[in-house]
Amino acid sequence: MTNRPGMLLAVGATVAGLVTAAPAPAAADTGTPSTAPLAWKDCATKSYPTLQCATVRSPLDHDDPAGREATLALTRVPHTSKTFQGPLLVNPGGPGGSGLSMAGFVAAALPKEVAAQYDVIGFDPRGVGKSRPALDCLPGYFDPVRPDPVPQSLGGERVNRNRARDFAAACGEKYPDLLPYMDTVSAAKDLDVIRRATGARQLNYFGYSYGTYLGAVYAKLFPDRVRRLVLDSNVDPDGVWYDDNLAQDYAFDTRHKAFAAWVAKYDDTYGLGSDPAKVEAAWYRMRDAVKKRPAGGKVGAGELDDTFLPGGYYNGYWPVLAEAFAAYVNDKDEKPLTEAFERFAAVDADGDNGYSVYTAVQCRDASWPGDWNVWRSDTWRVHAKAPFMAWGNTWYNAPCADWPVEPLNPVRVSNHDLPPALLFQATDDAATPYEGGVTLHRKLRGSRLVVEQGGPNHGITLSGNDCLDRYLADYLAKGTVPRAGRGDVDVVCAKTPDPVPETAKSARPASRTDAALRGTTLHTLLGFRG
Repeated sequence: MTNRPGMLLAVGATVAGLVTAAPAPAAADTGTPSTAPLAWKDCATKSYPTLQCATVRSPLDHDDPAGREATLALTRVPHTSKTFQGPLLVNPGGPGGSGLSMAGFVAAALPKEVAAQYDVIGFDPRGVGKSRPALDCLPGYFDPVRPDPVPQSLGGERVNRNRARDFAAACGEKYPDLLPYMDTVSAAKDLDVIRRATGARQLNYFGYSYGTYLGAVYAKLFPDRVRRLVLDSNVDPDGVWYDDNLAQDYAFDTRHKAFAAWVAKYDDTYGLGSDPAKVEAAWYRMRDAVKKRPAGGKVGAGELDDTFLPGGYYNGYWPVLAEAFAAYVNDKDEKPLTEAFERFAAVDADGDNGYSVYTAVQCRDASWPGDWNVWRSDTWRVHAKAPFMAWGNTWYNAPCADWPVEPLNPVRVSNHDLPPALLFQATDDAATPYEGGVTLHRKLRGSRLVVEQGGPNHGITLSGNDCLDRYLADYLAKGTVPRAGRGDVDVVCAKTPDPVPETAKSARPASRTDAALRGTTLHTLLGFRG
């Protein structure tokens, strides 16, 4: 693991003079034969009027191509330029995230002249959303009010432990023939099925969060089929998945403290005090209160944790969360808190599906401790220093302790056979901490790492930072990457400004408002939990 640098001295610079051309990759070959050409149909929306939809069949077991199949749902914004650079597959992460809306978003967010050169393709991975079969192991698993994640006794721990066991058992009983094929390697091989169906000889890929690991695994399996590779907010491949989750616990607690400091900065607006430590203490008192009497009959301690967790992914949510916090503490008004829960944390059928896929993939991808005492000991150790998310994250992943399918070995993604990949990473990202970006950069020879210094968010390109987006656009348009820097970082961009309270919106520059809108749109699509 690489320690995060205390300070990166460079500042965001223009692309001119700092880029070198990547070796010219082979052009997309639309003449490559395909046994299942895609039949695109119009599925336009008001926001994305040129959107098209299709499906493609992929072997459930790629070692048995004549056996059962999965049907993958796809969307596309087709290219309009005479210069066609092939398909650009986009993935929002997860595992379990639906990517159907990503095609329209990415095509609209990129510069028009860049997006016009690609067929931008979104997809629901196997098991997800409109792909079939789709998983839903135990509908209503997150219905409120759940037991407090932080056990006050062995009996309280046993309640949550049994819930997790029940979820694992339900998955095994409902999908015994599907769970062995819910893993990242199988999903990566699905990407190559999509590539073949488009008729392209090589693939362009753009992944966020877990999508960075999916992209790195694809590149390891099919290095000669990678044309361009963009990875934003990078999973540490050495920690898949137990250690990565422990690292998240510390990082999210740090972001929760940053939220408290921001609220304290605007004490004139929120009236919760000007001392960050006292603001944080007030939040935990609120947690104790809703544990005893859930707000609106639905927001207990676990639901409160889940409501404020998205603020660790994206600080653009802080004003809404702070208003709900202040209304509850100062005015005894529960309505803003319950509304925030409905917006950020309530789990519907799509959420049940996403969690089922998340669990199926992470539990299958790699080994988890088989001794529950290890989980307990590690969680209490983390909780002592970083209490915000430690136990909640443990229970989120606890079905893996009793998963009904044997785990695989993680893929060693080190790769010396790729064209230069472009990686983006924020230094203060909680969901995929900074060290993971450095680790993956080291493993992908010839890659470049663009860092957002002080950046607090998860998913940073196409989110309002013009410096980052210039490097992204130049890479997709011309295949150019920044010149190699000294050490682990090649380029540094300054972070975007922190949000301001909603009541101060009228004082925002128009450009900041537009940037905030882009950030909110992206983070709505990325979802939470990586």
